[in-house]
Amino acid sequence: MPTVRVGDNELYHVDEGEGFPLVLIHGLAGDHSAWAPQLPALAARHRTIAFDNRGAGRSTQRDEPVSTEDLARDTLALMDALGVDQAHVVGRSMGGAVAQHMALLAPERVQSLALLASFARLDPVGRRVLTNMRQVLEWTRSWEAHAKHSVPNFVSTRFFNEQPDAVARIEALIGGETRLQACYVRQNHACLEHDTLERLGEIRCPTLVCGGGRDPICSPTATEWLGAIPGSETVMFEGSSHFFLLEEPERFLETLLGWLERQTPA
Repeated sequence: MPTVRVGDNELYHVDEGEGFPLVLIHGLAGDHSAWAPQLPALAARHRTIAFDNRGAGRSTQRDEPVSTEDLARDTLALMDALGVDQAHVVGRSMGGAVAQHMALLAPERVQSLALLASFARLDPVGRRVLTNMRQVLEWTRSWEAHAKHSVPNFVSTRFFNEQPDAVARIEALIGGETRLQACYVRQNHACLEHDTLERLGEIRCPTLVCGGGRDPICSPTATEWLGAIPGSETVMFEGSSHFFLLEEPERFLETLLGWLERQTPA
């Protein structure tokens, strides 16, 4: 099993391709497999590492307090274990919050950032939506109920109405989760507590910010706040929501590959 010991945790990971390293950090819902649609194209150009955060997927799961900074330190330690001195770091949603801490803790390790549907601080709507999703799980103890409640927050109304089979697959994936529910609850709180808004000016690496125009979790307001990172570039997927990677896969992949090509050292 491709696991690495990081402190008290075993982190499961996949490590594919060659070239300048690329580290992919998944969000609150899901694990490393969230990157499966993009992995082949990314691994064709980069040594691409996708992993399960502690408390997700095949990595160690236990009911314990955790912060986005803790997860950032885990990721840096994973890079150490895999012999990666510096990498592009791409994070979606909570993963983007983790990536911000990486750039603040060890700026020399981060060649560039790509923050996808992410936040430096959740706005009031995002806080309410994330809280509601957690409470449904806490009240029902059912991943299936949690999935049915959550999916309309992940995709646009257009996608939900026009792509029922895709919506059903997302609901089945989240609803079939075997993850320790306490880990989701702890990481949900970590997202609510994450706040790097006043420190964004300290991030000096090239940064790409991508947001969904219909996203209620990491709203256009939260996306605009990330624009405080000096020299950052923002790309909006105006008709899509939190899962714009699924709603506009071709445009997203083209955007990310172009960004990485421009930021990779010769």
